Amino acid sequence: MKQKKLKYRHEVKFFMHEGDYQVLRNHLKNILSRDRFASEDGTYKIRSIYFDNVYDQAVLEKLAGVLKREKFRLRYYNHNPDFIRLEKKSKINQMVNKRTAAVTKEQVERILRLDVDWMKETKDPLLVEFYIKWKQNLLRPRTIVDYKREVFLYKPGNVRITIDRDVRSGRYSQRFFDSEIPMMSLMNEGNVILEVKYDAYLPDLIKDCIQLNQRRYSAISKYVASRMLEWR
Repeated sequence: MKQKKLKYRHEVKFFMHEGDYQVLRNHLKNILSRDRFASEDGTYKIRSIYFDNVYDQAVLEKLAGVLKREKFRLRYYNHNPDFIRLEKKSKINQMVNKRTAAVTKEQVERILRLDVDWMKETKDPLLVEFYIKWKQNLLRPRTIVDYKREVFLYKPGNVRITIDRDVRSGRYSQRFFDSEIPMMSLMNEGNVILEVKYDAYLPDLIKDCIQLNQRRYSAISKYVASRMLEWR
């Protein structure tokens, strides 16, 4: 069976200060729709655990500026393990693709115990790929990253704007479902991360709203920031 061609989207990231964020947020609230899965205040909490091989390939490729790279992570929301996804994020320069597969809490717990042989029976192509690369490249769980996300959507251009705050990291991979594990902040106080994703074009309305021409792109990686914190 021929593999479906992957669809890539543009992704740009910026650091913002709290005051700038509050101004931008007020503008976005007036012209964009909110994520229907968010809570009443428009936000939700994300927890991810990232995987890397024994040589920390994902970290080193990012630091070296390799244009084509990938990483795997497990993710769930608002500390609710009923909806968990294995995700593979592929990146070519500033273009990204994300593929996902549903997994259960029991399956995640087995992965974190380094028990992945059950994947040999799966028919999900992403789980099959993850299993092969786990065996060939010796992928292992590396670090947990938590943060609070606010999302704004704009249908023309399929634009998705996310604002991430309170980004924290922990090394307790076996306690992925424990909301009380110790975490360390990855960002300076008062900073937030703005991400803008879109398909073929970014509408002028959005460019003007976020003042795109006045912002400096940042090569932000929450996973790499987490690992660098460990290495200090």
